[in-house]
Amino acid sequence: MSLLRPWRAWLGRSVRAKVLVLALAPLALALPLLLLALSLWTSYAYDQLLRTKVRADLAVARGYFEQVLLEVGSGTRSVAESHALHLRLQTGNVAPRPPAQVPAAVQDWLEHERQRLGLDFLVLRPPHDPDSPPAQSSGSSARLVVWEPAQVAAHAPHLLPRLDIALVPTRNAAPTTRTHERRAMLMLASVALPPDAALRGWVLHGGLLLNGNLDFIDHINRIVYPPGALPFGSQGTATLFLDDVRISTNVRLFGQQRAIGTRVSQAVRDAVLGQGRTWLDRAFVVNDWYVSAYEPLLDSAGQRIGMLYVGFLEAPLRWVRLGVLVGTAALLALVMAGTVAWSLRWARALVQPVERMHATMRRVEDGDANARVGPLPQHDELGELARHLDRLLDTVAEQTARLRAWGETLDRKVAERTRELQQSNAALRQAQQQLVKSERLATIGQLAAGVAHELNNPVAVIQGNLDLLRDTLGPAAAPVQAELRLIDAQIERIRLIVTRLLQHARPTEFAGYVEPLALSEVVTDCLVLVERLVQQHGITLQRHDRATAPVACNRQELQQVIINLVVNAVQASPPGGVVELDSGDWIEDDRVVGAWLEVRDQGPGLSAEVRARLFTPFFTTKANGNGLGLWVSQGLLERYGARLEADARADGRPGAVFRVRLYSEPREPAPGAASG
Repeated sequence: MSLLRPWRAWLGRSVRAKVLVLALAPLALALPLLLLALSLWTSYAYDQLLRTKVRADLAVARGYFEQVLLEVGSGTRSVAESHALHLRLQTGNVAPRPPAQVPAAVQDWLEHERQRLGLDFLVLRPPHDPDSPPAQSSGSSARLVVWEPAQVAAHAPHLLPRLDIALVPTRNAAPTTRTHERRAMLMLASVALPPDAALRGWVLHGGLLLNGNLDFIDHINRIVYPPGALPFGSQGTATLFLDDVRISTNVRLFGQQRAIGTRVSQAVRDAVLGQGRTWLDRAFVVNDWYVSAYEPLLDSAGQRIGMLYVGFLEAPLRWVRLGVLVGTAALLALVMAGTVAWSLRWARALVQPVERMHATMRRVEDGDANARVGPLPQHDELGELARHLDRLLDTVAEQTARLRAWGETLDRKVAERTRELQQSNAALRQAQQQLVKSERLATIGQLAAGVAHELNNPVAVIQGNLDLLRDTLGPAAAPVQAELRLIDAQIERIRLIVTRLLQHARPTEFAGYVEPLALSEVVTDCLVLVERLVQQHGITLQRHDRATAPVACNRQELQQVIINLVVNAVQASPPGGVVELDSGDWIEDDRVVGAWLEVRDQGPGLSAEVRARLFTPFFTTKANGNGLGLWVSQGLLERYGARLEADARADGRPGAVFRVRLYSEPREPAPGAASG
């Protein structure tokens, strides 16, 4: 932090630095944001493109895989239903017997058909053979099956050497105690011979072993990734899995050795074999990262028995993307460097007059009255401003000399008159304050009582005659009922005005209509009325409404009290301060008797002397206050048995808190309330 202080000081005092920051700030923000947006968009588009590519590759591999299943099934069915097989069985005069006694001519012909179809075995088995699956009921496609070594030995013992696959320890694979995989995954078609065949009920089994079937997996790889299909030297691979073990793959472990026996990572295994999802994402395959697609392989019962995989190396494509981003960043850096050089040159020409004027003003402040900006090469507005400053300093120097002489004379006279005025003002201020207080108290009482007396009599006369008029007219008064109700409303308005005047003269003798009120609703209505004042002072209001009990009071009078407390708190708090309004239930003797409201400000607080005189009339700490607000508020509340309390904040922070306690049911005024 200490190393940054000189730079912060230079930046705070240098006009050139501020101009440079102002010119470069948008560029310095825009270019990194542009680079970030480009990087994010490129990464997203790159990932989507790779997923789309590998999804299409998987579709091609799956199509070929299903085509081979169809060929195995259709080829086996064509042999089982062929006329040539029917003739050979009849010629051999075959009777039901074990498969070892099938005529050699039939076996030779089946071997010829197996080679023609490209199958690993094509054998006839008797019905209900425990080592053979039942015939397929329908369909021309083969099915995937997993056989134990005994089943393979019963049908094609020459395939047993391809079953013993040693498991290779593989990074990130699921833990296992197995050391070898000896099961077989086959494409198997089982077709029953026609009913009129010599070996009725026998089943022809044709199968293709996928374990170690390198021709099959290499053909898939050539179809999906022909030469030149992948750019930038990336290489495509294809793999068949039995469970999570690679049984046929063109992925290399090292050199030319294929990664047969290695296992897929646990994350892929859980997603594909565990949840049945297709994996389209990056995956670590044996020894490198590939953009990979894994799809579960299902047997005829719908069980997940293995996976089909295609993918290609990600590294070449990743380096291409990184190269594009680095090139873009370098181009943006060159643009920014050129902009900085141009901005520095432009800032020098712009701020030179300002720096000269600033230095001149500093010298004048230090007492050098002869300091001047001097000639400048600039002839723009800043250069003209510098010349105006020199002329102004010349004028100021002349006027300063004259004023200094006059000032010395005036200082002596002002000092004498000031002493006299201070003495007179002190005496006058004291007398005026006493007179104003006395006159206010007398005037308010007399005016309120006089107006109330003078208005009550004519109002009573008007009301009486209006009632008499309504009774006399009877039904004939129907056409003017609206006007009569309007007169009643205006008479009631006059009575309210008179009542409020009397409240100022004798506030404890006049109580308004009492109704149960929700304290939070009354506070909300009051805050709407003082919203403008709060905004002008920049005050933040914080409310915590926790009161649930209703309070018994007159709505207008309670609003008058709350508004007075909020206005006092706003005026006492500094600009930008916080005024808090908290409410809660008033509990006495373990039961709720009413509710309370606290108004806390951040003002100077209440001293002991101020608290002693706080609720007396005409006492105020404001420069323009009249000292009646708290006195009247206390009188209004005491008529309903309520309380108004004031104290310092309990949390130790500066400020005062005013607390109003209201009962849920009307109470008799507290002792001494009538005195105001």
